[in-house]
Amino acid sequence: MKKRHLFACVLAVLPGIAGGAHADPKPIAEGAKVYIIWPQDGQVIPGGKFWIRMGLSGAGVAPAGIEKANTGHHHILVDTDLPPLDQEIPNDKNHLHFGKGQTEARLELPPGKHTIQLLFADDAHVPHNPPLYSKKITIIVPP
Repeated sequence: MKKRHLFACVLAVLPGIAGGAHADPKPIAEGAKVYIIWPQDGQVIPGGKFWIRMGLSGAGVAPAGIEKANTGHHHILVDTDLPPLDQEIPNDKNHLHFGKGQTEARLELPPGKHTIQLLFADDAHVPHNPPLYSKKITIIVPP
């Protein structure tokens, strides 16, 4: 077997080694929406500790790993822009996963101005098609 052919076979089996793994986004119900219930845009949060409440309409919440049509789970993006919408959402301090199906979470942010946005994703942490994401809001934690 020629080296070129062998390399092509390896790339076909392991697409993630050649420039990032892309996924086929799963469909979501037409008209579904995701939104932040609380806090409000511009909210001042003394001490930086608060509960964020995540809203969803027109679709259902299911834990990560549970593949069911028109369901998924929330991710909170803190101080970052939307990631690539055809790839698994990163899991780091700026991309918080709520794969147990949580609809509220306790956050703690340091003093300063912060942005928060929700991104809803399927059982494998990949945004749906069309992607469901909330308006980006700003909150302020005073020093």
